[in-house]
Amino acid sequence: MTRLKNPMATKGNSNSYRDILDHYRPELAFYESIYKALHQHPELSEQEERTSSIAAKHLRNIGFSVHERIGGWGVVGVLKNGPGPTVLLRADMDGLPVLENTGLSYASKEEMKDQDGHTVPVMHACGHDVHVSCLMAAAELLHAARSAWKGTLICLFQPAEEFVAGAQAMVDEGLYTSFDIPKPDIVLGQHVFCLYKAGSVALSPGPVLAAAEGLKIRVFGKGGHGSMPQDTVDPIVIGSHIVVRLQTIVSRELQPGKLGVITCGKFQAGTASNIIPNYADLELTIRSYETKIQKQLLDAIERIVRAECDASGSPQPPEFTYFTHAPATVNDASSTKTLGQSFSTYFKDNAGPFEPLPGSEDFSILARAINVPSVFWTLGGCDPAKWDDANKRGALKEIPINHSAEFAPVIEPTLRTGMDALALAALSFLD
Repeated sequence: MTRLKNPMATKGNSNSYRDILDHYRPELAFYESIYKALHQHPELSEQEERTSSIAAKHLRNIGFSVHERIGGWGVVGVLKNGPGPTVLLRADMDGLPVLENTGLSYASKEEMKDQDGHTVPVMHACGHDVHVSCLMAAAELLHAARSAWKGTLICLFQPAEEFVAGAQAMVDEGLYTSFDIPKPDIVLGQHVFCLYKAGSVALSPGPVLAAAEGLKIRVFGKGGHGSMPQDTVDPIVIGSHIVVRLQTIVSRELQPGKLGVITCGKFQAGTASNIIPNYADLELTIRSYETKIQKQLLDAIERIVRAECDASGSPQPPEFTYFTHAPATVNDASSTKTLGQSFSTYFKDNAGPFEPLPGSEDFSILARAINVPSVFWTLGGCDPAKWDDANKRGALKEIPINHSAEFAPVIEPTLRTGMDALALAALSFLD
């Protein structure tokens, strides 16, 4: 691999980047229409056929060599432009099973069948439509600006981020080994959040997003008539005790100041009000920034679940199934410093620190798989006037956040900022 160079030494400063972006920036009206179409027609994880075809066609039309159907509906475009570093820009594509309530003229009315065969509403409630549109625009800008850089640019459109599965699926299917796709020297990505004002970016070194585990737990009871609980072992009571007791792990076992999140987001049991069932199912998400802390949380969860089952006379041990895993997103310090200089010069007061969030991403798997650095930043999406008003009133919690049915990033300046940030990031590491 080519050793990454200091772009400040090769291109002067970000004022030259500004000249490049201003000269080659495409008309954004086209990408605004793409964004609206993507928002109106989202697709669930592992079903991103339409979105991937839009990305692939666009990359092919502007001159990239394109690889499709990697790890499901993954798309990779490669643009070789002479000797130099190889830079990978990533965007995720999938939507969520959420019924949209934004009132937008281009709001989604889509429905799809989920993994279990249930028909569910679908919405881009996490901004992946923004990510796709911005990367498509940045790809056109950087292709047009080929005379200003040397190296290889990879634009990767990833499926199934919401399952925390798409990045690993692409790697497992031979992303870096079975296709004519060079291994990158650095992996770069962004995520839109309405916690931040549109037109802004935020970047910091070190951990910025948490590691995540998805855990399914089945606890067993002895079923019977609801009027005769004395002859049963009620798994709903067992599960209820577990949910409450789990809340003590972070408050009573974790060192103060260390991040830990344990949320039970799903609790299902029974079929009728007068029947005590034989089992109950719980699904948890567990988050932390550190591997040691994550293990502490998981060990404590299993200990408490087993103890509650024993205390209630459960007829058999509980079952634990870990179904998702995402490592913590940790920004490489040296690369973050380089990109931070570019962002500060270009975005000025609209560039700030990325306060770590307990959300999780599988983005870093694309870098960890080949042991190269990665950098991930946030892109503001909230209407600046609304953000300023909410901030003035101390009411930022009123702003709909990611995964909300009301989540609606303002189109501009979000798209332009996201396109500029991706292009600027690539230029900061290409020759």
